[in-house]
Amino acid sequence: MIARSLVTLGFATSLLGLSACTDPAPPDAADTAGADPLSGLAIETALAQEVTHVPIGSVPGTVTFPPDARVAVTVPFPGAAVRVYVIEGQAVRRGQPLALVRAAEPVQIRGQLARAQSALGLAEARAHRLTQLADEGIIASARADEANAELAQARASLAEQRRLASLAGVGPDGTMTLSAPISGRVAHVGAVTGGPVNGMEAPFVIEAEGAYQVELQLPERLARKVRPAMPIEIALSTDGGGSVPVGGRILAVSPSIDPATRSVLARASMGSAPGIVAGRNVSVTIIGKASPSGIAVPANAVTKIGGGTHVFVRDEGSYEARKVTVVGTTDQQAIISEGLTAGEVVAASSVAELKAMSAE
Repeated sequence: MIARSLVTLGFATSLLGLSACTDPAPPDAADTAGADPLSGLAIETALAQEVTHVPIGSVPGTVTFPPDARVAVTVPFPGAAVRVYVIEGQAVRRGQPLALVRAAEPVQIRGQLARAQSALGLAEARAHRLTQLADEGIIASARADEANAELAQARASLAEQRRLASLAGVGPDGTMTLSAPISGRVAHVGAVTGGPVNGMEAPFVIEAEGAYQVELQLPERLARKVRPAMPIEIALSTDGGGSVPVGGRILAVSPSIDPATRSVLARASMGSAPGIVAGRNVSVTIIGKASPSGIAVPANAVTKIGGGTHVFVRDEGSYEARKVTVVGTTDQQAIISEGLTAGEVVAASSVAELKAMSAE
């Protein structure tokens, strides 16, 4: 009897010790996880930064060449293309031959040059002889003056024929070598081997490399704010998926509106960067000067609540919707003049969820 009581007592003691070693779950653990509505949102944040130059807008643009970057190669005399040495898009250096053209007029000029040289020799001899006779009083001095005038005319004719013969490297057989006036790329080839070449249409056009401009289309609301010398920034995409910023400045703004596009045309300079080609479409950010300064935040951090512009500012463990004044926006940034100070942290993602939570 005593043994049975000891066994029962030991079993009860074991159960008591097992229950004492097991930690009970906190009663508020599940409720605490569900009570924090921000725990399920992966909110990205951004630091508000002070800027002195405010982007006033982004507009489409087209990369183009400056007006003086394209040079036409013309022929002084009409003829036929005997050989064409280059193709469109080929890089050329200054003085490189582009084509060989044969014309009949240079041959005639060579003959006229020979006759002008002969006439000059005859005029020099006649003027010398008559001047000597006039000095001796044998003939009137008027005849010597007439001979000297004919000598001057012969010299002028010879100089003219020499200049014509030297144009475009005209050879004795009437061939002319057309050369590149500048280094760059061949933008246009209008000459075909065996085809005609005349002075009314340029057979070649050379484009200088390294000098580019951007042609902008400004909306009416933005055209009033853009002035020459304003800085711009162009983000050129790279093969790796990133972007390379290229700077420049506004050169000119058209005073009238294009009736076809209802926009104001403007031109801006731009720096050189790899991958730039004429005709490429780019997005151009025009940068103005803040007065006195502005606060930059990501563009997706700004939202509309009740007709006003707001951002969600982090306040310890929560986010507070704060009304702000936006003075400029681009695809990447929004510039705030009132309602936010530099150094504050704003929500840059899950803004729609925060907006829905604030409305509850």
